[in-house]
Amino acid sequence: METTRDTILAAAAELLDQSGPEGVTLRGVAQIAGLSHNAPYKHFRDKEALLAGVAARELRVRTAAMAGTIAASSDPLTALRELAYDHIRWGLQYPNRFRLIFGRWERHDEDLADAASETLRLFIEAIALVRSAGKIRPGDNERTAALLMSLIHGAMEMALGGHLSAEGKGRSDPQGLVDDLIDMLKM
Repeated sequence: METTRDTILAAAAELLDQSGPEGVTLRGVAQIAGLSHNAPYKHFRDKEALLAGVAARELRVRTAAMAGTIAASSDPLTALRELAYDHIRWGLQYPNRFRLIFGRWERHDEDLADAASETLRLFIEAIALVRSAGKIRPGDNERTAALLMSLIHGAMEMALGGHLSAEGKGRSDPQGLVDDLIDMLKM
């Protein structure tokens, strides 16, 4: 059952998708959600808390999707590749959500930090599964996960900015660069 808080977060995500973080206001969210203008303040103390709530919710959805990808594959290397591809598809489809989550935060939010830690843990576990299967060279799982995530996020930013495409600049898309990195890591 959807709560008022869920309704507010969904409305905030909709505003975020339309106009970026600067376009999200608690009053605008209330209007889209069909609530009184004060309703969001009962759940979020200010805009930054609301945006942190949106980011944490989105990370939990992403983490569940990632876990499903890992569980659905019998080959850990295929699962890792699909996990990366799915993350790229999501980031290109929802660039404002991607930039919100992985951008700079001015103050700590415990719920967002917990959601981010869980997502990172899953990336590290996916690398560990591939490594324990002997599919990639020995190394530090956390550093390898950071390398992969850095490549994914940088490639998405370049693609979103028009600086990376299979037919143009870089002669690749983000998925192609993931393939290149995985090939470099293989045994």
